[in-house]
Amino acid sequence: MNPEKRVRELAVEEFPVDLYRKTSSLLLYRSIWEHSVGVAWFDLVRVVSRSRLYWDSEERHVESICQVATAYGAWFEALAGEQCSWQDWLIGAIVQADNPFTRAAASQSLATIPAPLERAARIDLQHLQQIGRGGEALGSWVESLTGQPFVQWPFDEGRGSAIAKLLAQAENWGECLEPLVAHYHQQGVGLFGRYRAVRWQGGDLVGVRRVDPVELATIYGCDRQKAALCRNTEALVARRPALNVLLYGARGTGKSSLVKAMLNQYGDAGLRLVEVSRSDIRDLNVVVDRLADSPQSFIVFIDDLSFAEDETDFKQLKAMLEGDVAAQPDNVRLYATSNRRHLVKEHFDDRPNPTNREVHAWDTVQEKLSLSDRFGLTLTFTPFSQADYFAAVEHLARQFGLPEDAETLRREALKWAQQQNGFSGRTARQFVDCARGRVPGDVAVK
Repeated sequence: MNPEKRVRELAVEEFPVDLYRKTSSLLLYRSIWEHSVGVAWFDLVRVVSRSRLYWDSEERHVESICQVATAYGAWFEALAGEQCSWQDWLIGAIVQADNPFTRAAASQSLATIPAPLERAARIDLQHLQQIGRGGEALGSWVESLTGQPFVQWPFDEGRGSAIAKLLAQAENWGECLEPLVAHYHQQGVGLFGRYRAVRWQGGDLVGVRRVDPVELATIYGCDRQKAALCRNTEALVARRPALNVLLYGARGTGKSSLVKAMLNQYGDAGLRLVEVSRSDIRDLNVVVDRLADSPQSFIVFIDDLSFAEDETDFKQLKAMLEGDVAAQPDNVRLYATSNRRHLVKEHFDDRPNPTNREVHAWDTVQEKLSLSDRFGLTLTFTPFSQADYFAAVEHLARQFGLPEDAETLRREALKWAQQQNGFSGRTARQFVDCARGRVPGDVAVK
């Protein structure tokens, strides 16, 4: 059959041109086309819409067909990397979009967003819905022009967040502005819309793609500390007065895990975690300033915090916690873990005595001790006893459904602790992870 006749038998002759026009005419959501999937889509609708221009000769027509086939292959490969349908991907891109409208929505209600932004957003969303539905029809054109079967991922209405599911089922995306604005306000846009955890790295915030999935239910032996930290974090998320927190105590008792569990517990409510390394403490004020105007709430997390006696960075941390002329934003609090109650190393030689040449020696001591006092909430984690360790092992075994009887579990857990890191919650988790991964019938420790 003549290629031109095959194309003209399609139900909507001008469809690729109209689809290309809508793809090109977005006012606010244009950044969607900067992603590899968006780039591939834009190229595909462009070459399909222009394909009829090359029917004047067989040679140019063959070249046109090859361009369509190549563009389709690039688009399919990009979608395959995301493992989702075209419409699913497009909805996800809308939910995470960073543009003037979404940034306004992140800090305002729909009623206060400028009317031109609202109108442009409605138009874009209606176009994007038509573009999303156009994938299957475009496939008919690809098949007709190239003779190549059109393969696509199935659309999944249950995929993604609540707002993604709402868009998947909506008749008109332009009428979904109110829930979209609520989503942008709670979950953020840009970096904080894509990632729940970020780290300060090389002078900038970098997203963490795979966050530790630790949950509160798997952390054993610190119920009092867990409850206190949850109350404080809930206050932070609700923008009620919340405290900076120091978690200190024995190693392996769940301090860091408890902080990370806060993110998994309250991430849906708009909580984000920003990890700052010990070596970047001098950048804390810059980090906090970057977070202050965001609608999300932030835990700035410093793990294993302590200072050598000759370091002065602790003075900057003191000023940030309490004492700087700038007020600490109500959406940012510092959570730090340490194995030391007094974060700055102190020697007996520092104490005032007749041979100490410093005139005001007690002032030096007080300066070093005052850092930990500036954390409003201090949570203490005591070392595990053998009984605590066994209880943690049994708790985790129940959580993960290990079939071993209690006597066998304790016997193997004791061997593990004696050969590894002693009695602690970390050792218990390592033992249970080993038991979960071993071959049935094998033993954890030989």
